[in-house]
Amino acid sequence: MENGSTTTSTTITIKGILSLIMESISEEKEEGRCVKRVISLGMGDPTLYSCFRTTQDTLEAVSDSLLSNKFHGYSPTVGLTQSRRAIAEYLSRDLPYKLSQDDVFITSGCTQAIDVALAMLARPRANILLPRPGFPIYELCAKFRNLEVRYFDLLPENGWEINLDAVESLADENTVALVVINPGNPCGNVYSYEHLMKVAETAKRLGFLLIADEVYGHLAFGSKPFVPMGVFGSIVPVLTLGSLSKRWIVPGWRLGWFVTTDPSGSFKDPKIIERFKKYFDILGGPATFIQAAVPTILEQTDESFFNKTLNLLRNSSDICCDWIKEIPCIDSSFRPEGSMAMMVKLNLSLLEDVSDDIDFCFKLAREESVILLPGTAVGLKNWLRITFAADAASIEEAFKRIKCFYLRHAKTQSQIIVDF
Repeated sequence: MENGSTTTSTTITIKGILSLIMESISEEKEEGRCVKRVISLGMGDPTLYSCFRTTQDTLEAVSDSLLSNKFHGYSPTVGLTQSRRAIAEYLSRDLPYKLSQDDVFITSGCTQAIDVALAMLARPRANILLPRPGFPIYELCAKFRNLEVRYFDLLPENGWEINLDAVESLADENTVALVVINPGNPCGNVYSYEHLMKVAETAKRLGFLLIADEVYGHLAFGSKPFVPMGVFGSIVPVLTLGSLSKRWIVPGWRLGWFVTTDPSGSFKDPKIIERFKKYFDILGGPATFIQAAVPTILEQTDESFFNKTLNLLRNSSDICCDWIKEIPCIDSSFRPEGSMAMMVKLNLSLLEDVSDDIDFCFKLAREESVILLPGTAVGLKNWLRITFAADAASIEEAFKRIKCFYLRHAKTQSQIIVDF
């Protein structure tokens, strides 16, 4: 990887490339070839596997809200008051200060929160600093807003920490924000308190705010606890983005939030608040009955549910790491600590007829019906993102097939010596 860059290869989306990979499997079926059961380790949707289910209390909260006949109309464009208050109280549990309902704006999932953040920051000649690898929606939204994108590298040898030297070299007087994704997607890392403190201090010194993407908040199962970026809100203003999607395993409900975690009051200017509100007037938020269920969901979910999810993710990631050691063409020295995905490096020198990560994923899908995400989609060519939010049996079977694929395409020892 280069030490920071203002360029990127593509604005390909995760859903877009995964759809193309799925189509290649469908083509195999249409041509009459025997196709195995599809195992997807490409999309970060845990609901694809029956071991990941939300709680009965969560389902009943939504059912009660719907059947009450009280929430079939429009909600305020910034969200129901009681739901904003509940989100503020939920996030305040982990902060050294208290948020109010006025700090919270409800969005249609975290993706809409990303769009809101970038729309609010866009101005002529502005640039934004994004992590590589990262989440491609940021680049896509930035291009629609005419925000210049500048990439800083995450360092795999340092647990995917932010390369702060690169940030220093990339930032200028037109830099409006830096995006911090923690726990990390696509890397599976969890940042320490000390590293986040350095990030906050760097942002303060260079004069820009932070966008904290915490859609995987609290999904930390390694040695480091999850620390919200808002903890450092008194050092530098932070826009916190999150949702119910991952922690409660309900990504299809599209319930997210955009929160000004800023105890110093940088966002309290009436003109700024009015701009936020006017922008939300043109957006469509989540269904009103889903919003109405939020207070009950946040207040009554038992800790045992969260612990079960963390244990499942820890076990699944361990299985991945054990299998990776058995397949020479993929490598990862980093063991995931959180979120639902990890990055592995592809060693093309060991493969005879695979040109790059995209070619690898398409051929793997056609031959073995296993879906992985090419690293190119998240900014790292010739890497792969593996989602481990799946049941143990499916992960085991997927890696058995990946190993078979490797053996089928592996170069002989003599070929490797000649190439060397």
